[in-house]
Amino acid sequence: MPAHRDRVVAKATIMKEQLIQSLKNMDTNVASISEERKAKLMPLVYFILDNQRDNDPSELIFVCTHNARRSHMAQLWAAAAALYCDLENIETYSGGVEVTRIHPNALASLERSGFEFSGEDDIENPSLLVQLGDSVMFEVFSKKYDDDTNPQKNFAAVLVCSEVAEACPNVEGASLRLPISYDDPKEFDGTEKAEEMYDKRSVEIGTEMLYVMKTVSEKLAS
Repeated sequence: MPAHRDRVVAKATIMKEQLIQSLKNMDTNVASISEERKAKLMPLVYFILDNQRDNDPSELIFVCTHNARRSHMAQLWAAAAALYCDLENIETYSGGVEVTRIHPNALASLERSGFEFSGEDDIENPSLLVQLGDSVMFEVFSKKYDDDTNPQKNFAAVLVCSEVAEACPNVEGASLRLPISYDDPKEFDGTEKAEEMYDKRSVEIGTEMLYVMKTVSEKLAS
């Protein structure tokens, strides 16, 4: 059995089957990422790669305006992709420049891909537990990127919306500031296309996070 399949089978004991299948589907789309886009992602690859080689943690904060949609998608997909690629010592976080709440459409889209959430989501700013697998769980809620629960230094600040990239020319404490904007699915809220467009954005983000983690893994093995 090929080594890659061995790794995927091993993950079946800790990652939910539906989430593994979503990552497998994204794996087939990695080749479609444009060379221009890959070049934009490479600083994140090398940030993680350098830390891996030094046995240091890679702390990644994904930032958008409201910490409601894209930043949570990126945080969760980066965590899942790292697990899928057998990369350890990678910690993912998210934040915004304003505090709102995780949007229900974003939660629903992530659930359709295999993420599991628990907790009360009918309050103003719910704090939810996310289950990636049998033993991988962490808490997510809307917060500012410099919240005390996020790293304060030596982290990568990944700016996933153009508004934040413009509003935050400097991110205090960041070793890497990387703008990689994604279109906001918010414009489809309340329309018949909401589910389709949220899923499209989630898959786009997930595929690129998988590309990053796969590239790190391949470079470590070379």
